[in-house]
Amino acid sequence: MYQPVLISSGLAGWQFLQRTYDQQLSVFSQSTELKRDTDHFAEKIASVGTAEELVSDRQLLTVAMGAFGLSDDINNTFFIQKMLSDGTTADDALANRFSDSRYRDFSEAFGFGPGEIRGALKPGFVDDIIAKFQANSFEVETGNQDESMRIALYAERTLPDVVQGSGTDAAKWFSIMGQPPLRTLFETALGLPQAFGQIDIDQQLSVFQDRSERVLGVSDPADFADPETLDRLVTTYLARSQLGQIGSGASGASIALTLLSS
Repeated sequence: MYQPVLISSGLAGWQFLQRTYDQQLSVFSQSTELKRDTDHFAEKIASVGTAEELVSDRQLLTVAMGAFGLSDDINNTFFIQKMLSDGTTADDALANRFSDSRYRDFSEAFGFGPGEIRGALKPGFVDDIIAKFQANSFEVETGNQDESMRIALYAERTLPDVVQGSGTDAAKWFSIMGQPPLRTLFETALGLPQAFGQIDIDQQLSVFQDRSERVLGVSDPADFADPETLDRLVTTYLARSQLGQIGSGASGASIALTLLSS
């Protein structure tokens, strides 16, 4: 499989990756293994009428779950089938019990729940799922070399959708906090300690809002749909992440030199 090309870590590496992203993703998406999975999905998904049928086809499930960044759960077939069969319309549906909104998005997209319309019957469904699967797979391969780059790519692709639309500011912050990659990005960018997630959830919300205002100049999560604000967030994350990678044992001068040289 094609391996993403990263020239360095940190901001310099990120700028190169942004410049070459479209070309690299196009080449990556034509990889034999990836194309075999996406071709199978495009050919078969319209004939799948139940959650049980989807989870019984490993190749289909690979694309379906990979599109939402949930590949780590692919072996939990009973759990996946239950989540898809429940749908999302009922408050007590399994997907609605998770703080991580990716589970709800996954179940809602495929529409196997009571009274829901199957996603495969909707225009553009197949192309949308395949595009998400390709992008997420590229991010995974990028993360095998540099996890901070994976998180930056994921945030740039998904954060605008998370913070747009209806819902209160608090609900949007909770959605951010519920997705591990986005939580990591914000905690790092805002300089929060690793143990931060152990405090009361309402206190976490208050800290996220206050820190975001002080560090990034915004407290309304919807502002991160703006490209300039999103770029400021990602840049801050990568800079702080690089500082952490350099190590606490380095002097201030050597840290500054490393950052400047990269």
